[in-house]
Amino acid sequence: MARYIGPKTRIARKFKEPIFGPDKWMERKPHAPGQHGPNARRRRTESEYKLQLTEKQKAKYTYGILERQFRKMFVKAASKKGITGAVLLSLCEARLDNTVYRLGIAPTRRAARQLVGHGHITVNKHVVNVASYSLRPGDEVAVRERSRSLEAITSSLSTNTNRFDWLDFNPATMTGKMIAMPERAQIPENIREQLIVELYSK
Repeated sequence: MARYIGPKTRIARKFKEPIFGPDKWMERKPHAPGQHGPNARRRRTESEYKLQLTEKQKAKYTYGILERQFRKMFVKAASKKGITGAVLLSLCEARLDNTVYRLGIAPTRRAARQLVGHGHITVNKHVVNVASYSLRPGDEVAVRERSRSLEAITSSLSTNTNRFDWLDFNPATMTGKMIAMPERAQIPENIREQLIVELYSK
């Protein structure tokens, strides 16, 4: 199962945003990495292509998707009705690992991916261990019964306070349901998806 396993803080500093979650090093060094990171004046004006590429990379790192899979998602988004960029982000949000993270079952997307890969998550009462599994409205996501006592899961649920309109979650049974595909206004990620569309449309 291909995934990015390199340094997280360095990538977050590159985008000047804690895209992998809270990071104490990001608070100490919010500028870009490298010896010239703090000296923004020394950097040249960024080209249109670089801005577009940077935004695509940010989205890929945020959702933990590699290039080939991300491009396939773009092609799928372009074939659907609606604004392509918004549909693309909606498809990213509908991934099983992201949904597990949004429900609060895992503290990060990486942790959610691990829970899925180890068979701790069910979809419509069947174990699914594919992190990229695409959910549809009406699908039920739950923690496998024998996994509900895992400290990683109980700890995450006890500290999670985020709730999203397109998801319904019952903490008592550790069961959630996708009510609808999320709209762009409901997705909190700071991603300029139009730049990604412009890059792939060249």
